[in-house]
Amino acid sequence: MTANANAALGKANQEEVSRRAELGAQRRLYRAFLVVGDAFVLLIAFTFAFWMRFSLGLAVSTDAVSNPQDYLVLSVLLIPVWLAIFAIFGLYDFNTLLGNITEYGRVFNAVTWGMMAVIVYGFLNPEFVIARGWLIFSWGLSAFFISAFRLLMRRIAYRARRYGYFVTPTVIVGTNKEAIALADQLRDSAGSGMEITGFINVQAAAPYGPGDQVHGIKVLGAIDDLPEILDAHHIEEVVIATTAMDDEQLVRVSQQLTTHHGGMRMRLSSGLYEVFTTGMDVTTRNSVPLMSLKRLRLSHVETLLKTGLDYLLILAAMPLLLPIFLTVALLVKLDSSGPVFYQRCVLGVGGRPFGAFKFRTMYVNGNDILEQHPELKAELAKNHKLKHDPRITRIGNLLRRTSLDELPQLINVLLGQMSLVGPRMISPSEHDLYGRMKLNLLTVKPGLTGMWQVSGRSDLSYEERVRLDMYYIRNYSIWMDIQILFFQTIPAVMKGRGAY
Repeated sequence: MTANANAALGKANQEEVSRRAELGAQRRLYRAFLVVGDAFVLLIAFTFAFWMRFSLGLAVSTDAVSNPQDYLVLSVLLIPVWLAIFAIFGLYDFNTLLGNITEYGRVFNAVTWGMMAVIVYGFLNPEFVIARGWLIFSWGLSAFFISAFRLLMRRIAYRARRYGYFVTPTVIVGTNKEAIALADQLRDSAGSGMEITGFINVQAAAPYGPGDQVHGIKVLGAIDDLPEILDAHHIEEVVIATTAMDDEQLVRVSQQLTTHHGGMRMRLSSGLYEVFTTGMDVTTRNSVPLMSLKRLRLSHVETLLKTGLDYLLILAAMPLLLPIFLTVALLVKLDSSGPVFYQRCVLGVGGRPFGAFKFRTMYVNGNDILEQHPELKAELAKNHKLKHDPRITRIGNLLRRTSLDELPQLINVLLGQMSLVGPRMISPSEHDLYGRMKLNLLTVKPGLTGMWQVSGRSDLSYEERVRLDMYYIRNYSIWMDIQILFFQTIPAVMKGRGAY
């Protein structure tokens, strides 16, 4: 090896060490903020609990308790104990942080075990009688304040990730459909924490060569050059699209990464990502890891938050909605003969059919009217929508343009069949039009509004509607629901774009 080559290699190693040191320093700083912040927030929670119990006199029982000043001392002593419990529950581990909402579940569990430590202390020290009111207030306030603080820190970190902080250089092994789908989903570094540096070719006859762009991401080289590529680009994580490799290749890559001096982290895809959006549970039977698909896309906590948001907003808006509801019902009845409501058979979670309520916007003999227009009938069969539909009544045109015809679907939301925000509801005949994605669509409740509603509605092609539905399902968060409801749906309804 020449002197120039040695110098280049030394420089590359120096840069790699520097990059890793920088990322390590960022993570340590974030952990330090979390530790200090958790301690401060716990002190606030304990102080509030003390004030509520002993200043406001909010007691659970009238039993005699220890000197109130003892609780202030206990609060200070508890903080390092609780921080240790937080560490045991992985609340300072970057494999847990800045990912999904399991961090908040760990907060709840850690706080609960912290309260158990207080109860054990009271049991071992009979002279200290614990005020049950203080205990309950401390538990509830700690869980709430810590979760709120963690949420704030997460939003700050997500914003920082857009400027290159807290992100891990990552490559994806494979260039097939699954690898491309993984890259498209993970390239948003704010959520994934990964900076997708490029693809690695697996097959010698692959359609992409070094330097080629795949969805805007460069192909860095072939699988045989993997160690050199990892060093040259300071890669820390390798995501393997398992469908792109055979067993022998996977074993060889695993051995390369295991012995790599950088301590590379290898992650395997499920091999089903482009087909299924639900998560997976991994269980072990006789030392054999087995994966099972979850039936629903949302976790129990996410479902609870989403349902709570639905009911809270509907109940809050009820005084405004009821007069509108009654007025529209009267106009529909006076405009043309027939029932006020119309029920459309659609598919819900798990493919269960239900009747979605709408204000009737068509004449009762609408099918006979359509038979007189064969060209419109063909257009309806193709697009499932008509821009100029002769079946629609006068008041029906207004209701559709303002989306008021969908107001009765709030009943379906209250019945648990729909959500305020979700994918577009479809009829059984439309199910197959989603192709391989049809299994994903039915893992989330259909929505009264959604990505399709705020992006053009009926002006969109069917392929665009499918893409938007899949984007919503794969990227769901309670914040996305709030954004769609308050910042996108109202302007979209006011503009009336694509509403017919």
